[in-house]
Amino acid sequence: MSSRVPSTIFVIGGTGAQGLPVIRALVADGKYAVRALSRDPESRRAIELSTLGNVSIVKGTFADEAVLRDGFRNCSAAYINLDGFNTGEKTEIYWAIRCYEIAIEEGVKFFVYGNLDYALKRSGYDSRFRTGHYDGKGRVGEWILFQNLTNRDRMGAALLTTGPYMEMAVSAMTPMTPSVESGVVTWRVPLGDGAVPHVALEDCGYYARWLFDNPERANGMNLEVAIEHVEYAKLAEAFEAVTGHPAQYIDTDLEAYWSGPLKAAADLPSGYNADLRDKSTMSFRENFTGFWNLWKYGIVKRDYALLDEIHPGRIRTVEQWLRREDQLGRALGNGGLWERVQPENLLRSPPVLKLSEDKRKGAL
Repeated sequence: MSSRVPSTIFVIGGTGAQGLPVIRALVADGKYAVRALSRDPESRRAIELSTLGNVSIVKGTFADEAVLRDGFRNCSAAYINLDGFNTGEKTEIYWAIRCYEIAIEEGVKFFVYGNLDYALKRSGYDSRFRTGHYDGKGRVGEWILFQNLTNRDRMGAALLTTGPYMEMAVSAMTPMTPSVESGVVTWRVPLGDGAVPHVALEDCGYYARWLFDNPERANGMNLEVAIEHVEYAKLAEAFEAVTGHPAQYIDTDLEAYWSGPLKAAADLPSGYNADLRDKSTMSFRENFTGFWNLWKYGIVKRDYALLDEIHPGRIRTVEQWLRREDQLGRALGNGGLWERVQPENLLRSPPVLKLSEDKRKGAL
């Protein structure tokens, strides 16, 4: 362990699926300390973070300027990934912008924003592809990079643009949770012949750490990451190759998809603290219809050669990820992937997504 005083990074979103591996990577060798904001420091995820060392948990909400000022103050850097499924699209945009403005005012030197693709813009402004939890982040990401043209010497900034986590394809309560039908692991999703640029959570930690370790190159960068564009027929083939058990992908039209396991959530607001009476609020159905159209029609691209350069040891194929996940589960005593996707075991495991663990409840 280094004897020097570590630089402190203020993290918002640390208890989310992405935040956990990001913080683990940041504090792994003592170069950085993390000040992580949490509405509930006694939650399972916050307690897990506090055991890592060099992590302090601060109670509060990002929807409070005083809390933000205290969080950013005396920190050299920040990693900001707001929970859009809590706030809704409109509120997230406001508070993300204020995070940037307050960070620069409080003297933060490098600001990394947890971003998603600006889906609507990438589609040529075709509303079939409007995805609130993507567009909310993507608009702010572009705004941050525009501000950075002027402010880059005062506070550097970079985006880490991710996507659907690969873990979501083998976990409960996600838009692509598998079922087991007559002994066959089955993904019924409206993907057609498209592909999802799935992201490995393990790699998110590496990429975030790389941005903080290389601020001169990273300043002004939008680092867009993924394992690969995963076709779900190939996901099923890879699952069979890794586990020795049958799997299948069944393309499903949107009507059938919204009549399935997500039916109860379809007409709820996508952000659980948003109000459907506000015409800007998308329903869960509207939001995730755009989401699936993005992947079905190939709207989102990635530069895999750049990712190979930045992270030579990255996970590059869905089969590689499944094999590592299968081995990791066995080593932890959780069983292989075949056992883990059985319905009774899926529901017994902690959800990968924080909104599922929080049961879509919590203060803004």
